[in-house]
Amino acid sequence: MSSGCLAAHYHQALRDADVLAQIQHHYPAGPTLHQLAPLDQLHIGGVSASRRLLSLLDPATHPHVLDIGAGLGGLMRQGAALGFQMTGLDITHRFTRLNQALTKLADTAGPSLRWVTGNAHTLPFAEASFDALLFQHSLMNMPDAAGVLKESRRVLRPGGTLVMHEVVSGANVSKLRLPVPWASTAEHSHLLDHAALRVLLTRAGFTLEHDLDWSDTALEWRERQRGKEQTGKAPVLSPQWVFGERFMEMGKNLLFNLKAGAINVVEIRASC
Repeated sequence: MSSGCLAAHYHQALRDADVLAQIQHHYPAGPTLHQLAPLDQLHIGGVSASRRLLSLLDPATHPHVLDIGAGLGGLMRQGAALGFQMTGLDITHRFTRLNQALTKLADTAGPSLRWVTGNAHTLPFAEASFDALLFQHSLMNMPDAAGVLKESRRVLRPGGTLVMHEVVSGANVSKLRLPVPWASTAEHSHLLDHAALRVLLTRAGFTLEHDLDWSDTALEWRERQRGKEQTGKAPVLSPQWVFGERFMEMGKNLLFNLKAGAINVVEIRASC
């Protein structure tokens, strides 16, 4: 997918101004991280998955962290609250702008957070700029994963760490149903299988330290979320503020794909 097509996929239904008005109306004192989560933690597992991912790092040894595919910034703000200095990179500039606005409303702005609109295939950072890199449901949007991982290795300091919470193709990927949150059509999805991802990491100069398939937990979480979505009650915030009405089909397909083994979810830590 070209950068323009990818950005369009994510922002075509995005209601930027309405989102900010909704938050200011319902949370006049400023939203908490958990109140924002239905909007800005657009990945399987929500806040708890982000907590797990961040626990693979230590702010004392990994103070400067790059979040690749930062989206609306839920992971960034959660990391900043734990003491990390977070830089968020996203290819969708409207996401970057809304991320900044949400951070201001949540009163979490400061020197521990910065934002960049850019492409992970050509990271706009000098060599050895970061102590750690995060991928959370973002590598699956990148057609040249090998190139992205090579760039990731370049901007990490020696001894740095890469952590991932990623969707990969499952044994029954032929059953994949679209649309899903990361892709409307098959040409827009760049899922790797778990084994291929491990090979690419090794070729890019990384050593695997933690490699966990937690698809069962992901399925349980998605089943709970689907139940909430079917209650008919309109939540204050939800993924529909980003994806519009098409999210109902996306959410249904996501659950099917997990149950059918078309996709899996993995958690990885690797060092260089």
